Amino acid sequence: MMKTFGGRSVALFAVLLFALYVGYRIHESRSDAALLREKTLEEAVPTVAVVFPKPVPATETITLPGNIVGWYEAPMYARVTGYVKMWYKDYGDQVKTGDILAEINAPDLDAEYAQAKADLETERARYKLAEVTAKRWAALRPNHAVSEQSITVKEQELKAEAAKVKAAEQKVRNIEAFIRFKTIVAPFDGVVTQRNINVGDLVSKEGNLSTPNAKSNLFTVADVHILRLFVNVPESFGPFLQPGLTADVTVPQLPNRHFTAKFLTVSKGFDVSTRTAVTVFTIDNEDRALWPGSYAEVHLTAPVNREAFTMPSTALVFQEHGTQAAVVTEDDRVHLKPITVSKLMDQVVEVAEGLSESDRIINNPSAALLEGDQVRVVTPAPGYDLVNTESSASKDNSNPHEQSRTKAPSAPPSPVSP
Repeated sequence: MMKTFGGRSVALFAVLLFALYVGYRIHESRSDAALLREKTLEEAVPTVAVVFPKPVPATETITLPGNIVGWYEAPMYARVTGYVKMWYKDYGDQVKTGDILAEINAPDLDAEYAQAKADLETERARYKLAEVTAKRWAALRPNHAVSEQSITVKEQELKAEAAKVKAAEQKVRNIEAFIRFKTIVAPFDGVVTQRNINVGDLVSKEGNLSTPNAKSNLFTVADVHILRLFVNVPESFGPFLQPGLTADVTVPQLPNRHFTAKFLTVSKGFDVSTRTAVTVFTIDNEDRALWPGSYAEVHLTAPVNREAFTMPSTALVFQEHGTQAAVVTEDDRVHLKPITVSKLMDQVVEVAEGLSESDRIINNPSAALLEGDQVRVVTPAPGYDLVNTESSASKDNSNPHEQSRTKAPSAPPSPVSP
């Protein structure tokens, strides 16, 4: 009797244990199914990374090419025809006003000068003779030995000879003026930037067809203590071209040095072919570091009054409706906003219309994203989105709403798929 009761207890315990096991398995299966369903529904929502548009600065900077020239630049041309006797200043020499640069040997001019002086002496001798003759004829007037007409003729001949003497004297002075051009002198303090002659070279007046192979431009002297900078500035910067404007200037030979150029004047008219205005700046060059003829990169900065933003170029959406940006709404849905791109840069674009500072823009949006799609915002893992991670993180820290968003586990999200 006792043995039968013990066997029934064991059987009853086994049945109870089996029932518990079956119930546990059913509960576990239902839990796994619910968890799988929840995870499947969660993964069915695309994950996106967002960036925020950045307002452009209140200034605009443009880089333009410029030409640097001396404050004064004087090409020294020959005023007489002859041969170079000697030159005294070479490339790069510092000169003072009146310093002799070269001397020209002009035998033709010397001979002409000698002839002019001889002609002057001849005219002076004729004047003496006319003077003596006029006096003698005038002395005969009281005796009426000669007619009054003859006396008047001799007196006028005297005046004519006096005029010829003055003409001969002026011709001598003219030739003497040209003789002074045999010596080439510096017109002002500066530096010799060109020397185009050597001893024995034939030089002549500019445009002298009788000596087509002769040199006319002998030297170029430049005043470089202050320089002029010529820049063709586009018309959008026209309102800012006024006194007080400065520009930052760099030159290829001194890449690590910056020079400040001060506005001097503007042409007050735009070239119809380029829509630019010739603008002149000045650069102090006391240390003579800059040379005339240098190419310059001119950085002009001017204040602007416009509401524009920059965004990564990877966030652009191109569709048949034009350029758009995929924005995440407050209820985490996709909204495609039309935008107007005003400037293309290396990794970002400038948007003139269509964005606000609070917009959450989807970076690298999938082509499968459509208007109104549900999305889930995540923060990319460190190192995934180097261009915009810093700006997104700083925006998240200042926005408590964003801090509650789901974080990506350990790997960056794959391209969004529905």
